[in-house]
Amino acid sequence: MIILQAKALAQRFGAAEIFSGIEVKLHAKERVGLVGPNGCGKTTLLQILAGLQTPTAGEVSRAQGLTLGYLQQEAALAFSGQDNTIFAEMLSVFAGLRQMEAELRRMEALMEAGEADEALFGEYGRIQSTYEMGGGYQYQHEIKRVLQGLGFAPEVWQTPLTQLSGGQKTRVLLGRLLLEAPDLLILDEPTNHLDVTAVEWLERTLRAWNGTLLIVSHDRYFLDRIASHIWELSATRLRRYKGNYTTYRQQRQLEWEREEALFQAEKARLENELAFI
Repeated sequence: MIILQAKALAQRFGAAEIFSGIEVKLHAKERVGLVGPNGCGKTTLLQILAGLQTPTAGEVSRAQGLTLGYLQQEAALAFSGQDNTIFAEMLSVFAGLRQMEAELRRMEALMEAGEADEALFGEYGRIQSTYEMGGGYQYQHEIKRVLQGLGFAPEVWQTPLTQLSGGQKTRVLLGRLLLEAPDLLILDEPTNHLDVTAVEWLERTLRAWNGTLLIVSHDRYFLDRIASHIWELSATRLRRYKGNYTTYRQQRQLEWEREEALFQAEKARLENELAFI
């Protein structure tokens, strides 16, 4: 199933054309690594696909109801004006569950006071079932798992976001996105501010990811362990390869060798023709 598609994308900044004629088809459950030379427009393409930039030409269509999360390279301004702590920011992902939690506590107080009727017991059972199915009894554990996985020790969980460095804010944003679990998660250099232990934890988490991933990373070993497909971006096209980064390199090498052989054959043909003139 195609969840995101783009046709004839082009982007220009002033007189500089970044790319043109780019075609994209992203299928559900794919884990895609986007590669290409520096300056080819990888971040620009991610932002267009995420709806954060408008292309000079072309269009992007997304599946109805698709949820999307985007991690930018540097998230220093991501929490501008917010006074949440690290843990409170993670809790905000589960606002709906927390509202149900508060309603359940209110009903329990009425029950304990002997003020409950049959209708209240029925409503309590309905809300409790929804709460349980939505992960109400696990979300606090999940928050702690994600924070520790990303290198936040328990003693810093109550630190205000305003006191964090840019790199720490980027990690907080990554944690929130992982907890939100969108259908499509777009990550631009997700390992930039992670130590080795956190990178290994993130690899395990993304390998088990139930949604679709689109990742730009300079860490080729990371892409090797995560990607099921590689997209290679150039100024005029997007090539698609099935497999991880190593498989992509092998396929690309074979293509280069075939192209070189064709070039040499054409060169020899032209030289032979010139020799008869």
